[in-house]
Amino acid sequence: MYKKIIASALFTLMLSFTSIINAETVGYEAVTPAQPTKSTDKIEVIEFFWYGCPHCYSFEPLLSKWAKTLPKNVEFIRQPAVFSELWGKHAKAYFTAEALGVVDKVHSDLFDAVQAKQSLETEDELAKFFVAHGVKESDFRTNYNSFLVDAKMRQAKTMAARYGVNGVPAIIVNGKYRTNGTLAGSQEKMIDVINQLIKQESSAK
Repeated sequence: MYKKIIASALFTLMLSFTSIINAETVGYEAVTPAQPTKSTDKIEVIEFFWYGCPHCYSFEPLLSKWAKTLPKNVEFIRQPAVFSELWGKHAKAYFTAEALGVVDKVHSDLFDAVQAKQSLETEDELAKFFVAHGVKESDFRTNYNSFLVDAKMRQAKTMAARYGVNGVPAIIVNGKYRTNGTLAGSQEKMIDVINQLIKQESSAK
């Protein structure tokens, strides 16, 4: 019995060392356990971010440029991380934009505004911001207080933990692999790692 316990412990330790070496060598690590994707037909790439994160802000132009060149078999999903009440307020702004269909119109400006220390936390503050971007105030308030946005907020509070994400920006590829600036070596190399994993998952399919 003791031999089995020791053998099991050694095997677990070996997997741990393998994971560390793999992460340092190729710039990513495994998501354990792997998470299901929304579609079995496409390679899913999820970005965890926060509007108040300066690293996410500097990564945004690189990621936006990359997103414009996606193969048809790749689905890109932005996922606001919620690690505090403040992060949750900014996440709700994103989900409201998503519900209104104006993410492309407001996403970069939300980053700019929050990084410039503009207060965008309350419903009234965000209403003014969205109205300035061509959204009717009534439409904003309806969506901001909708069941859909509330459901996404409740889900967002557990998403990072599911994928083993404890900092942003972080990228998850196909529910199986996690990368970030530290693992990849730089934000530019993160893009290379993402593309490598997409190619790897495409070949597997």
